[in-house]
Parts: sequence; structure tokens; C-alpha cells
Amino acid sequence: QPDDRGLIGDVPVLRVTRRGPEAVHFVPAALEPGAEVLLSLDWERRFDHMQQHSGQHLITAIAEQMFGFKTTSWELGRQRSVIELDTPSVTAEQMGALERSVNEKIRERVPVVVRELSADDPEIETVRSRGLPDDHAGPVRVVDIKGVDSNMCCGTHVSNLSDLQVIKLLGTEKGKKNKTNLVFLAGNRVLKSIEQSHSTEKALTSLLKNGPGEHVEAVKRLQSSVKLLQKNNLNLLRDIAVLIARDFKSKPVQSQLFVLHRKEGDSEFMNIIANEIGTEEALLFLTVGDEREAGLFLLAGPVDAVEHLGPRVAELLGGKGAGKRGRFQGKAAKMSRRGEVEALLQEFISHRSP
Repeated sequence: QPDDRGLIGDVPVLRVTRRGPEAVHFVPAALEPGAEVLLSLDWERRFDHMQQHSGQHLITAIAEQMFGFKTTSWELGRQRSVIELDTPSVTAEQMGALERSVNEKIRERVPVVVRELSADDPEIETVRSRGLPDDHAGPVRVVDIKGVDSNMCCGTHVSNLSDLQVIKLLGTEKGKKNKTNLVFLAGNRVLKSIEQSHSTEKALTSLLKNGPGEHVEAVKRLQSSVKLLQKNNLNLLRDIAVLIARDFKSKPVQSQLFVLHRKEGDSEFMNIIANEIGTEEALLFLTVGDEREAGLFLLAGPVDAVEHLGPRVAELLGGKGAGKRGRFQGKAAKMSRRGEVEALLQEFISHRSP
């Protein structure tokens, strides 16, 4: 269970941890020894942890009683909590029955009682436990859900199951070593989840122009449309690449440097242009993406020239790349420096030309 937060006077508590029998508080400023202070607890955080932890005890106990599923570990997360069950799978029917059963116990308003036993009390042997820490000192704390569960625990808990309000099992995930992770929400987290889901549903209703029951089909239609548009767009880009290359080759006097930037495009677009033009004589510097931000680049041309210039081009563009056989391509973080690359290439050509 995560630690509590709050204030010591007006000094915030950043973290609390245990060292043996002591609770060590981490604070950003020194406190005067012996000073009288008011301790203020972040109750919303504490009560959330109480609901999730007591909810875990209840789910664990009922899952073992109903199906023999033992809990091997659990995690109280910020958004959701997970119980690791020692079973390779949990069916939908089992999960539904488990959810109904734990909520029945909540409606029955079963008391939750905390007891402290001495370390040598024989009753400890009858209490569900994963064992005491090696540095444990003092009495042993036991949390009882009356008639349901008795568990050794140092966490904070509600005093009655009715304080849990409701438990919602969200589903299962494949765990490690042939185990199953059961995901759940308890109490106020269920209400927050419903509120968030309702807000999302309202937003989708407005965007998709239909009711919640039709959202899935509407999204499927949109996905199909997008795939078709992407396919058509790719075909058009290929045609444009061929036309650009043919236009360059059709000129009576071909330049030794060809530079092109296009916001829409990809690596295939640039490589088609390079293939169509041929790179035995001319240097090609092609880029695609946002003119001021990140994108892709391709330098193509004579092998010796590309091997010499490729790493320098990548460095100027703030990116990384690799190449072979007269092609050097990669990602660019600073597309705004394309002008500097062009100047570098022009200078190289001017020194290379007779």
C-alpha cells in the first residue's frame, strides 16, 4: 500500500517509510525538536487507499472460498489495482459470480475489525498471512472481515464493508508463471471511472453524430475510410515521385544537384525519385516532413561523395542515419537547417567540378 501524505505544521510530508518499528517521514525542511505541531492528513488519499486495500482483502477471500484461487501478490496502483491469482485463467462466468458475491457482502454491511496479537499468540497460525518481515517488532496486527476473512496486515482499512460502496472487476490480464492478474476498482474510483467514461461518451456522441450504441460501428467505418484514403494517397505520392524524376531528367542540361522538400511523403517516396533519376552523376538531397521540425532525409549520388557527405548532412540536421551503395538516409530533428545542407552540397560540387 502506498504511504500517506499530509503536513507537519506547514511543512509537507514527501514520503513515509518504515525502519523496523519506526515510521520515518521525509520533509523538505528541518523541524525544531520538541515543537508542538498540528498533523494534517491527506484524507482523500488515505480513504482511497483504505477502499482499495479492504476491497483487495474481500476479493481475495471470496475468490479463494468460491474457486480456490489463492492470491500471491497485489498492487495498489494510482488508477487501478491488480490482484495476482494463482490460476492460469479466470472465466467470464467466474468473474461475474465473484463480482456479484463481493458486492453482496458490501450490501450486508459486514464489520471490519483490527486486532493486535502478541507475536507468540497461537491464533496467529490460523490467520492468513504471507509471513512477517525480518525486522518486525511489537504486536502483530490482524484485520478481520467478520465471517469472511482474517488476515495479517499493516495497511489502513475501512471499519465496515459498506464504506467500500461498490467493487467493479474490470477484467483479467495474463500474469507471470501461469498466473492471472485480476484488475479492479473500489469505491470512489468506480464513480470517477463512470464520470470519465460518460464524458468520453458525450464527446464521441458529438463528434460521430450518433448515439452511444452506434459508436463502435461508426469508428469502424471511419477506420475503413482512412485506410482507403491512405492507400489512394500512397498511390498518388508514387505517381508524383515518378513525374518529379522524369521532369528532372527531361531538362536539356541537368544540374549536378537536385534538392526537393515535400511535407507529405515518406522514405519510399524519396527512394522512388532516386531510383527514377539514377544517381551515377547528380547528387540528390530529398527531405519530407515538417519544414521547421522533424522529418526524414535522403542523400543519394556517387558512392564516394555520399560516404563523405552523409554523416555531415545528418549532423547538420541534428539527426542520425546510415547508408550503403550511394544512399544515406535517416531521421532529421532540425529540418530548418536544410539550407545549410544545400550550401554544403553546392560547395562540394563546386570544388569537385573541373
